[in-house]
Amino acid sequence: MTVGFRSLLFTLCIPGSATVWIPWLLVSQRIPPESTVPLSMRLPGGFLIATGAVLYCACLWDFTFTGLGTPAVWDPPVVFVSKGPYRFARNPMYLAIVSILMGEALLFRSIILAWTGVTFAVGFHFFVVFYEERALKQRFGSSYEHYCSQVSRWLPWWPAR
Repeated sequence: MTVGFRSLLFTLCIPGSATVWIPWLLVSQRIPPESTVPLSMRLPGGFLIATGAVLYCACLWDFTFTGLGTPAVWDPPVVFVSKGPYRFARNPMYLAIVSILMGEALLFRSIILAWTGVTFAVGFHFFVVFYEERALKQRFGSSYEHYCSQVSRWLPWWPAR
């Protein structure tokens, strides 16, 4: 099975569940008619969803074709990825997923989706701090430590030249 197919399968199962299937189950019976959702909430919600989707796809592309692996913990990239969105923040894929969830919360006027987004954000933070960063330091050593000193964990910023 090719790495591209494995990445696609992972995306459909894990992030797809978090950003499509679970939100749909949570709000499908409570979605307000479109006319009751003000444009002031639809536009920012749609923008966050679109931005998150584009960001996720860019991260997936880099993981698959630069890193030669998938975002899955059990099938990680074999080459360290620090280009594309990873130049601006160390965890843009998690930011993309939270962005999609918060956009859905606005779009559907759903407090439960907002809390889902917050829960995912907190879960991602603990996963990154207590597992992922340690695993990446072991796998990539000083190149990852140098990367951490140059790029923020969560807040995107323009890299120093």
